Amino acid sequence: MSQMIFPWQQDAWTQLQQVRHRLPHAVLFHGPAGIGKAAFIEHFAQALLCEDVRADGHPCNACASCGWFAQQSHPDFRRIRPEAFEEEAAGDDEGGETKKSKAPSKEIKIEQVRQLADFMNISTHRQGLRVVVLYPAEALNMPASNALLKTLEEPPPGTVFLLSSNSLDRLLPTILSRCRKFALALPAHEEALAWLAEQGVQDADGWLREQGGAPLAALAQAETGNREEMDTLLQCLAHPSVELALRTADKMQKVPLTAVVAWQQRWLYDLFSIKLTGRIRYYPRYQRELKGLADRVTVPGMLAAIKGTAERRATSDHPLSPKLFLEDMLLDYTTCCA
Repeated sequence: MSQMIFPWQQDAWTQLQQVRHRLPHAVLFHGPAGIGKAAFIEHFAQALLCEDVRADGHPCNACASCGWFAQQSHPDFRRIRPEAFEEEAAGDDEGGETKKSKAPSKEIKIEQVRQLADFMNISTHRQGLRVVVLYPAEALNMPASNALLKTLEEPPPGTVFLLSSNSLDRLLPTILSRCRKFALALPAHEEALAWLAEQGVQDADGWLREQGGAPLAALAQAETGNREEMDTLLQCLAHPSVELALRTADKMQKVPLTAVVAWQQRWLYDLFSIKLTGRIRYYPRYQRELKGLADRVTVPGMLAAIKGTAERRATSDHPLSPKLFLEDMLLDYTTCCA
C-alpha cells in the first residue's frame, strides 16, 4: 500500500483535484525542503495511473496499476532523481561487503533524461497516461536541463511531467516558463508539532524551529540524536573571531556544505530579526548570544553577510575545497559582524 499524503498537504491535494481534468503536460511543485514534496508528487503520479481512482482523487491501492506502482514496476511510470537519492532509498543492502570507488552523484545527468526517449515513443501499457516524476529539479546539471527543456518544448501526447523543487531561482527560466507552478507550503507550526509528537520526537519545538518549520527535516535531524555539528558552527557565529573561524572550518570540512550554509543563513535571519524587531525564529536556544551580538553589529554589515552567504549557496554543492569554502564564508562573516 502506498503512503498517503501528509496531514498538512490535504488542502493542497484538494486544490490539485480541481485542475486534474485539465492538467498541463508539466507541473512544477515548489516549496521549502523537508515538507514532503517528493512523497506528494509520487502519490499524485500513482493516482494519475490508478484504474479505479477514489472520489477524493486518491489511488485505490487495489487495481493492477496500483500493485505495479507499489512494486516499483509500473511500465508507464518513470522516476528521475540523483544517484545519491537512489542509494539512500536502497539502504545498506550490500551489507558493507563492497565499496564504490567514488561517491554517488548528487546531480541529475543528461543520460538519465535521454533514457526517457524510448519510454515516450512507445504506446502505453494500459492505454492511459505516461507519468514522469523528477526531483529535485535544481539537481539537473546544465546538459540535463537543456535536454529536459527540449522535451518540454515538444511534449509527447499523453505524458505528464511532475517536477519538484526547493529553489525555483536555481532553475532555468525557460524550464519555469514551460511548467505550471503549484506551491506546497510549510505546515502551521502547531500542526507540524502535533505530527512530530506522533513520531515520538523529543524537543520537537526546538528541532522544528532549527529546520525552519519543515517537519520532515526536523524528524531527520532529531533522529541523528545530537546537535554537535550545528552547535560547533553556531558557537563560532556567536563569538566571531579569525582564530575561531579557522578552527571551525578545519573541524567542519566533512559536514555537508549545503547544511552549513543553511544553518548560517538562519542564524543571520535571527540576528537581523532580533536587531530590528526583537524576535527570534530559528535558534531560541541562543537568544542571549544573538541579543549580545545584535547590539554590536551594524545593518550594513548584516546585509553584506546575508548577501555573501546567499551567493555561496549556489556553489555549496560543488566546492573546489570544502575547507577553503568554509574559511572564506566564516572569515567574511567575522569581518561583517565582529
